[in-house]
Amino acid sequence: MEVRKNALILTDNSGVTRDLAGRLAAEMRDVTVRVLAASDFTGKDILPADYCFFGCEQPHPPEFAYLEELLEHINLAGRPCGVFSPDSAEALRYLTDLTGPSELALNPEPLLGHISLNLPKWVAGILKQK
Repeated sequence: MEVRKNALILTDNSGVTRDLAGRLAAEMRDVTVRVLAASDFTGKDILPADYCFFGCEQPHPPEFAYLEELLEHINLAGRPCGVFSPDSAEALRYLTDLTGPSELALNPEPLLGHISLNLPKWVAGILKQK
């Protein structure tokens, strides 16, 4: 019996980011996906996640304050991760830096939402890491 993998998609409160998160979730047909606004996130939400995805519209959204603190103090070494933003390269740099201390296995290419033709390939690349 194969154990089903779990993914956590964490977003800011932006509608366009949530829409992009929904498109990501739709690509993960063989994975149990949980999409959360960062304002509803608790530390225990990340523990069962085999894959993590973080997305925001602008860098340093207030809703990510707890996630920033948590990732400074938790080791998630080797856990596949992808970062995405609807249209902000600055947000992608912020999210990339955010994941560093936790040692998440960050996909080398962040996803910029308006270049969504590569979305299925991008998601598949992250899911193949584990």
